[in-house]
Amino acid sequence: MEKQSAREAALADELRAKAFGITPENVDEVIEKRSHLLKSVLPAFSQLCQTTFKIEPKEMLQVLWDLWLPLGIKIASQRQQLERPLIQGILGGQGTGKTTMSKVLSLILDQLGYRTVSLSLDDLYKTYSDRLLLTQQDPRLIWRGPPGTHDVDLGLNVLDQIRQLQNPVMVPRFDKSAFGGAGDRTSSEIVTGVDIVLFEGWFVGVRPIDPDVFDTAPPPILTDEDKAFARDINRRLHDYLPLWEQLDSLIVLYPTDYRCSLEWRKQAEQQMIAAGKSGMSNSEIEQFVNYFWRSLHPELFIKPLLKDATVVDLVIEIHADHSFGEVYCGLIRNSGVA
Repeated sequence: MEKQSAREAALADELRAKAFGITPENVDEVIEKRSHLLKSVLPAFSQLCQTTFKIEPKEMLQVLWDLWLPLGIKIASQRQQLERPLIQGILGGQGTGKTTMSKVLSLILDQLGYRTVSLSLDDLYKTYSDRLLLTQQDPRLIWRGPPGTHDVDLGLNVLDQIRQLQNPVMVPRFDKSAFGGAGDRTSSEIVTGVDIVLFEGWFVGVRPIDPDVFDTAPPPILTDEDKAFARDINRRLHDYLPLWEQLDSLIVLYPTDYRCSLEWRKQAEQQMIAAGKSGMSNSEIEQFVNYFWRSLHPELFIKPLLKDATVVDLVIEIHADHSFGEVYCGLIRNSGVA
């Protein structure tokens, strides 16, 4: 009976079933493979939940079964079809769970026999001294993060070395606490034999848009200065296109309401303050988040991407309570196929 209910559940959500390649013909095989993987991954997953996520493993089991295991299997299958390492992009704004997903996927892919390395867009920031010069050239770049604050060539070199099967590879890392929170490069991580790169960031894969769109942009792009800043940032996105061309696949973690990221950030800062660490006030958080919305507004840059199946392979919707909503392939969702 349990197997029958698992079959029905796997096929009930048609969009998700299509996204993970589940059909009435292969559903038994899919469930058996997932069950075996669950057993092998459970001890390490339980430890990760308790030590890193500080939550009870049972709270995450359903998400592990419904989303992370089939996603890990899908990525492993894509890697198998290539004769070189796979570069998997993960696009998601603040609080969407990019880091959590990368950690869980690394664990699953390790069980499937693949050596995975995580690379964040944050790891590609320009050095502290280079960003000081950048701020002198453009005082509007008051925070690291927007296009223009990264060393794109560094990212291209790292991904190219991995794709060319070079060993060892020095993967850059960034220490956000350096220089009083301004951050700087730290020691690189030396890796060998990489099969899969999980390349995540808040605008990984994002393309430049028609600058005329900013004439009628949503808040907080309000003043002429805001619009000029948005256009300039949009122009800087062109420099990142060679980096996005390295991606073999792109997953989008998409909040059903982009404004959730503001509340999530407030919750995160409140938790830090409660734990005795320093954190931003609500007004500082709003100023911070609005800055990023002015530079790359989610409604203008990310929403249109979901309709482009040549760019996005999988969309995972996220609700305000951090639960997962629909999971679908861009092509399936937007071609009207149920």
